Amino acid sequence: MRRFRIAMVQMNSIVGDLPGNRQRITGWLREARKAKVDLVVFPELAITGYPPEDLLLNPKFLSDTKRALREVVKHCRGLAAVVGCVSEGEVPGTRPAPPLAVAVGAQEICNAAAVIADRRLVISYGKRYLPNYGVFDERRYFHPGRRIPVIVLNGTPVGVNICEDIWFPDGPTRTQAMAGAEVIVNINASPFHVGKTKLREQMLATRARENGVIVTYTNTIGGQDELVFDGNSLVLDQGGEVILRGKAFEEDFLIADLDVGAVARARMGQVRRKWAAGRSMTDVDRIVVSGLSAARKRAPIVPAEPAPLDPLEEVYQALILGVRDYVRKNGFGQVVIGLSGGVDSALTAAIAVDALGPKNVVGVFMPSPYTSRDSREDVAELAERLAIRTCTIPITRMFRSYLSSLAASFVGRRPDTTEENLQARIRGNLLMALSNKFGYLVLTTGNKSEMSVGYATLYGDMAGGFAVIKDVPKTMVYDLARLRNRRASADAVIPKRTIERAPTAELAPGQKDEDSLPPYAVLDPILKAYVEEDKSAEEITAMGFEPDTVRRVIRLVDGSEYKRRQAPIGIKITHRAFGKDRRMPITNGYRGR
Repeated sequence: MRRFRIAMVQMNSIVGDLPGNRQRITGWLREARKAKVDLVVFPELAITGYPPEDLLLNPKFLSDTKRALREVVKHCRGLAAVVGCVSEGEVPGTRPAPPLAVAVGAQEICNAAAVIADRRLVISYGKRYLPNYGVFDERRYFHPGRRIPVIVLNGTPVGVNICEDIWFPDGPTRTQAMAGAEVIVNINASPFHVGKTKLREQMLATRARENGVIVTYTNTIGGQDELVFDGNSLVLDQGGEVILRGKAFEEDFLIADLDVGAVARARMGQVRRKWAAGRSMTDVDRIVVSGLSAARKRAPIVPAEPAPLDPLEEVYQALILGVRDYVRKNGFGQVVIGLSGGVDSALTAAIAVDALGPKNVVGVFMPSPYTSRDSREDVAELAERLAIRTCTIPITRMFRSYLSSLAASFVGRRPDTTEENLQARIRGNLLMALSNKFGYLVLTTGNKSEMSVGYATLYGDMAGGFAVIKDVPKTMVYDLARLRNRRASADAVIPKRTIERAPTAELAPGQKDEDSLPPYAVLDPILKAYVEEDKSAEEITAMGFEPDTVRRVIRLVDGSEYKRRQAPIGIKITHRAFGKDRRMPITNGYRGR
């Protein structure tokens, strides 16, 4: 039985931390050597972190990146490795269109996979399909690769490609399989959104089956600004069955003994012409690093495969990892959250505690003349259950002082949202003052429904450093709150009344969100259709919603672009988040939607 032992490192790189990333890689190399693997694989751009964005326009960064790769190569004594990196130099073959931005004095660069064997850089494969949609902007920096390698390691032909390359049926995977590859090594930095885990697994199973090849999928993990990478690395056999699965939202070191003999046997029974070794393919580089050798003595591997997570649990884990990495990677120690007694701030606090621990989360309760007794009690109960420090800073006197100062200017004007928003802005000022004084990061608590229609106060509750649930619709906020309570080992942490009572900003007597907005059960599907699916008003109305409601929601979304552009970034969990995913002009005269 011919087997190929592969290790896959699901690591959490930090963008730009070249020494740190190199050190992490060399640490994993030591583990791979102990495991006597034939090949160890690291994620896409493991050396720079993903996405390095305009760091790639800095010539010094590029030269430092090359130096870091040389250091990694030196540590591959007796090992073969695939490491995600930036390759610099002229790309052989037909000259492609240049990227949109090029560093002064820089050569062409590729998003590359360095194939290393026993302290020698064998080849750098340049990613062929460069994504330039949604959050991706790779054509701004990279040239597409032109060559397709098949590397023979210990007698096993291995095809190496990168992320997007494997999503295309006629991409490098097909070429490499037809050139004799029995194992495909695909390295990734694939960000999370709801439903992507299943979609990715289905695609990989299809690619394995249609090419009769073992597919290994090594993904990165970690938070990077608004993105969260979920890991969930996979190995699928030539029939498309999952034979190994990495942990979700955690670093992992996976080892598998691949039955490459079974791939050869399966191909024997198929059309021989299709799998003919040595097929004439001018853009394939077949590189023999080491031929078939005597079987090595190795203890058998019995991998423990974690079960796939429930979709809602995936979202919760993504939010925890996103908060943890944003806070830690940016050097903050503690966070501060304004607690209102509502479900948004309660969920944000619970996520922060799960990400950072209760000692690193500070809650601030800022009651106004309209704050209810229920809110006061619910904040106290939440803080006790989460075991976080809280302080209470009443804003009534400050609010009255503002009103007094503005009285002469407001003569003849009736009270309206101006006075309501003053309260939110006082609270925003207080939180930012605490941030300045103690170095806290302010976590804002607005959800996607509110951010979509502008139901938030600029320089008020929108003021802060990181928006934890910015991409979470209000209806999902409730689902996540209930999930968090089910996860609690003892009592539920979010008070039952917080989840059950009607949502209110409590900025005016008896105020309810539904006084200003459609019910969230109506609003959220309209927002999903318009914001995430680009449906027109007519198409959304045809889904069964009132035409006036649809037109009003669209008008609110379009008119709030200037506010959203000034909001802090938040964690992407849906197919299309505000920010890099959805880039609408603020000044926008189009009315055809």
